[in-house]
Amino acid sequence: MTDALTLKDRCAIAGVGATPYYRRGESLPQLPMELAAKALLAACTDAGVLIDDVDGLALYSMGFDTSLFAQWLGLSEVRFTAMLTGGGGGAAGSVGLAAAAVATGQATCVASIMTLQQAASRFGASFAPRGKPGAVYSAPPSPEGNFIQPAGLMAPGQMFAVLAQRHMHMYGTTRDHLAEVAMSTRANAVNRETALMRTPMTRDDYFAARMISDPLCLFDFCLECDGAVAVLTVSAERAEDLRHRPVYIGASANGGAGRWGQAITWMGMPDEYFTSSGHRTVARRAFEMAGVTAADVDVALLYDHFTPMVIMQLEDYGFCPIGEGGPFVADGNIRYGSGTIPVNTHGGNLSEAYIIGMTHVKEAVEQLRGTAINQVEGAEIALVTGGPASIPVSNLILHN
Repeated sequence: MTDALTLKDRCAIAGVGATPYYRRGESLPQLPMELAAKALLAACTDAGVLIDDVDGLALYSMGFDTSLFAQWLGLSEVRFTAMLTGGGGGAAGSVGLAAAAVATGQATCVASIMTLQQAASRFGASFAPRGKPGAVYSAPPSPEGNFIQPAGLMAPGQMFAVLAQRHMHMYGTTRDHLAEVAMSTRANAVNRETALMRTPMTRDDYFAARMISDPLCLFDFCLECDGAVAVLTVSAERAEDLRHRPVYIGASANGGAGRWGQAITWMGMPDEYFTSSGHRTVARRAFEMAGVTAADVDVALLYDHFTPMVIMQLEDYGFCPIGEGGPFVADGNIRYGSGTIPVNTHGGNLSEAYIIGMTHVKEAVEQLRGTAINQVEGAEIALVTGGPASIPVSNLILHN
């Protein structure tokens, strides 16, 4: 690649900020926009810049009215605003989008923000058609709906349970392997004051939890939370003059294999794609851009809305061969302090907080600054992923 075609080391993350994390609905009476503003102001303080320096917004999933947000904050000019699709699949990619804007001169200081408040609605709830009691109600027919609805697939957990079952069938993955993901992630959250789940989890605790969608029990699901996280991206040159040592963006890729499609609402993929996180194509592109391999990564912040998708991402990014993710985690490889690749050292979506993946970016920055609670010794390269839920999935490779 030429310099004109790559983001490698042209930009850096200069600031991160967050609100407290709340259990679902407990952030009231604050407004979602208010949470976003508090996180952004904290990121500006962290970077040592003024709010008026922010001239771009790179959003994803549930965006908000950027014109209203600019009015709230009194921004003098917004030079760039854009939003990725794909739910949590855009988490890491929103920082890549910010870097693209800065690298091409469209803006100078771009904020990637996720604000989430689940007081009125729940991400984990069924999205099956609902009406008044006793009423006949149905959604307009669609090919994908007609494919999944007769099977009773009505909520995200059910969709990913099907992918997990297929992985078990093909490769011998077991619930013990899923338990190891849940337990190791919880162990990382125990030390963090920001984490919502700080009680240690044993194997007996895991297997005693209620089954929600076989093979996924309560502890295989991410949390339902409120809160906001903001990340500021500037040029690499400007970052060198700000408050913290820069965390450089070595690569970012978003997209995915078209036949993997909408994993959360589509079960028609062939086996090659079905038992995967959908990350194989973006993994290859990011590693090529950064000029590194999985063996060079010191800490991995993998999107963990469901435990089996951590196992599939480990395979898709090359930390272990395809189909061997279960034994890989069973051998303790993702454990902080003893594993070969520490995963989700902050507690992740499963145990710290679910802010649709942006906490993973924050943790990567702290790891590379050397200020993380569960600090990986000598961490120089971090991988952050967004998704998997549907195209796009995304990633970041960051370094200090």
